[in-house]
Amino acid sequence: MNRRKAIQKTASLAGATALTPTLLSLLQSCQSNPTMDWTPAILNKDQARLVSALVDTLLPKTDTPGALELKVDQFIDLVIVNIFDEDGQQGMLTQLDAFNAKCQQEKDDLFADLSAEDRAEVLRKEERESPKYNGKIWGTAVGEQEPVGFYRSFKSLALWGYFSSEAIGKEVLSYDPIPGMYQGCIPLEDVGNTWSL
Repeated sequence: MNRRKAIQKTASLAGATALTPTLLSLLQSCQSNPTMDWTPAILNKDQARLVSALVDTLLPKTDTPGALELKVDQFIDLVIVNIFDEDGQQGMLTQLDAFNAKCQQEKDDLFADLSAEDRAEVLRKEERESPKYNGKIWGTAVGEQEPVGFYRSFKSLALWGYFSSEAIGKEVLSYDPIPGMYQGCIPLEDVGNTWSL
């Protein structure tokens, strides 16, 4: 073996050694079904995977934190346990199972096991077909609100968990821990970003 070939082989070996951990981490980050690292309080394994997949699809990580990073899935599990009454808990669990069964029937797989494209397609369909909340004036719904169904209720829970998290309150929304004097009449332009309370 001449010197030139020896240097080429050594450089190739060093490059492969340096790139291996990077390639492994890239492959691991592309997995669509990350392992669950929390223990649900009320959800079974399939329901917890569904909740995690739903919040991750609704609020993915972009230049702002994603819902999974903020543990919105765990927040929803705790809301179901601590805020819903027994009928509400059973209703939510039944609706989660029904959503999974509908995905199984239409896409031949559970929602958590679908590709990102199929998940987005399922949610676009739900967005089109689900009843909507009535418009509001001064925080009060206009007209009699019809039931909005599972998708819209779940999305509201996810948004509540996401926007009430400390990270979003401090880093994305405007935050002033000491708001100072109340000013009841200011130009709308001066309000700026949505404020966390």
